[in-house]
Amino acid sequence: MFKRAKLTIFACTAVVAFLAAGLPAHAADDVLMMPVKPALETADAKQKLDGSVSFYFGDTPHPKVLENYGEFVSNKKTRAFGASDQDTCQRVVLSNFIEFQQRAKALGGNAVINITSYFRRNEVKDNDRYECHVGFLMSGVALKGEVVKLAE
Repeated sequence: MFKRAKLTIFACTAVVAFLAAGLPAHAADDVLMMPVKPALETADAKQKLDGSVSFYFGDTPHPKVLENYGEFVSNKKTRAFGASDQDTCQRVVLSNFIEFQQRAKALGGNAVINITSYFRRNEVKDNDRYECHVGFLMSGVALKGEVVKLAE
């Protein structure tokens, strides 16, 4: 009886080890550079961003800064399991835009400028794209930008 139980435990352990060795490692992130424009044009973005705050990535030209309220970081994550990389990246970057919009409105600002990707404090500047980290279970986007009031 005990011999059979030991053999069963050994067999199960061997099967689990064999399967685990053959699976790809999903803990590492895939780093994707995703375009900003499509993320701002989704139905969710049009519903949740009211247009009172403008977003300027990298060195994109903008009107004169009248008041600067400081630099802020937004670091958001979302569930990635079972969804496309594009969908999860757009969903999570929208969460960052919503947080920036709330911060700007609370401080009296009307824009966030000099936005850069800032995942794990690694700054990546791009005028048209943001960095999205996609793992097996989660996707994440971190952005850094300056909340300001721009001239009309």
